[in-house]
Amino acid sequence: MADHLQHEQIFANAAAIQLPAPTAWPMILAFGCTLAAASLVTDAGIGLLGGVFMLAGCVGWFRQVLPKERHEEVPIVHRPVPIATSRALVEHIRLSPEHRAHLPIETYPVISGIKGGIAGGFAMIVPALIYGLVAQHSIWYPINLLGGAGVANWRNPSTADIAAFHWQGLLVAIVIHSLTCVLVGLLYGAMLPMLPRRPVLLGGILAPVLWTGILHSFMGIINPALDQRIQWGWFLVSQVTYGLTAGFVVARQERIPTAQSMPFVERLGIEAAGLIDSRPGADPAQDKERH
Repeated sequence: MADHLQHEQIFANAAAIQLPAPTAWPMILAFGCTLAAASLVTDAGIGLLGGVFMLAGCVGWFRQVLPKERHEEVPIVHRPVPIATSRALVEHIRLSPEHRAHLPIETYPVISGIKGGIAGGFAMIVPALIYGLVAQHSIWYPINLLGGAGVANWRNPSTADIAAFHWQGLLVAIVIHSLTCVLVGLLYGAMLPMLPRRPVLLGGILAPVLWTGILHSFMGIINPALDQRIQWGWFLVSQVTYGLTAGFVVARQERIPTAQSMPFVERLGIEAAGLIDSRPGADPAQDKERH
């Protein structure tokens, strides 16, 4: 500590400080290395010239630092820097309860997506039946087109066979349609935090267009025969009908706050003294009933 204070005292009383003397020899050495590298694709004379510069740069640089490093004295100019502020007190940052909150703060429950999926499944039946009547003059055509893939004895059926009534195809179509609507509704409910304020936009436009584009891209590989019979315009209309209905059903549900502000043990449902802070003025019996 004494040596450090003595050094600072000497530095404060000195009129100049010593700094390493400036030199150009490193740049000459670098220029020589550049010429030597350029000679590999040009001419040997350039490499010879580069070697001369490299040798001169090394010798000059070594003579400047050996046997004793050269320094130069730079005068010290004392310039006081006044520091003034117009504020009498330092303003502290005030943190709100939503400070660094993970968005969204409120979202729809996943069960609302399942409800919307079931409602959308009923709604999309209407454009599917309209398509069957308009395009094939039969309401059984879209039903058999959906359920025919699950009937084992159907192999390359004709248009007349698909337009006729088949109870096997009806049962399989009901099972496939019900499971698909519930699973898609579950996926929709899980995606709701992405657009918590626009459930109709997510379910009615973004998701149907994305889903239709994916199926249109891969249906020719999965089932080429079915791909030739699907009218993708009507398919998109039915998907949009499903999404809009699901979105309107979800929008009528009550949003719930996310559990991001709750302690981890409270989210797990663990009740232990000292782990969960009690609210000021709260009744322990009410807190226990709430948990």
